[in-house]
Amino acid sequence: MRLRNITGSREVIGESIYVVHEPEEAKGKWRELFGNGNELHIEIGMGKGQFIHALAAQNPDINYVGIEKYSSVLLRAIQKMEQEELPNLKFIRMDAEDIEKVFDTHEVDKIYLNFSDPWPKDRHAKRRLPSKEFLGRYDKILKPQGNLEFKTDNRPLFDFAVEQLPEAGWVADVITYDLHSDEKLMVGNIMTEYEEKFSSIGNPICKYIIHR
Repeated sequence: MRLRNITGSREVIGESIYVVHEPEEAKGKWRELFGNGNELHIEIGMGKGQFIHALAAQNPDINYVGIEKYSSVLLRAIQKMEQEELPNLKFIRMDAEDIEKVFDTHEVDKIYLNFSDPWPKDRHAKRRLPSKEFLGRYDKILKPQGNLEFKTDNRPLFDFAVEQLPEAGWVADVITYDLHSDEKLMVGNIMTEYEEKFSSIGNPICKYIIHR
């Protein structure tokens, strides 16, 4: 479980140069903010930032924005940036429900979801990041040719995510229930903190890549 309260984390985030503090003002202007016309990829629920930091380091010609709700884990991502600063990576502390307030129509080229909160109670289904409600939000901000990648070790959440696709109007390019056994999909695979933890104890990792 993520730690959600670290004393002083909000103050550090509020002063960090790596965090976009008024993200709604960047809507439609992200490429201007980065100072180039490169593609824009986002990770929603980035945790401590290991995945998106590694991606940004490997792909300097792509702009990345990591989105995280909880200050304590965003703080860890900021600490990574202080150790290895990357000009093509920025962070936002926000709730993903407000994603359309921050990114304009078709402004995003690719979306990543990794080990999202499963919200196991049925009444909370619409809060799950791969739910049809969120897929509707992603549909608006993602370019028509863009895609979305989702990884998790939580099989019930993954089954739910797959079931949501037809109703939400999305199509799967790839579906695997054991990512680490697929040599082709593992080429270039970057593991999150949770992926390292769960795969090390034998939990199979599920993944899909989808488009509209």
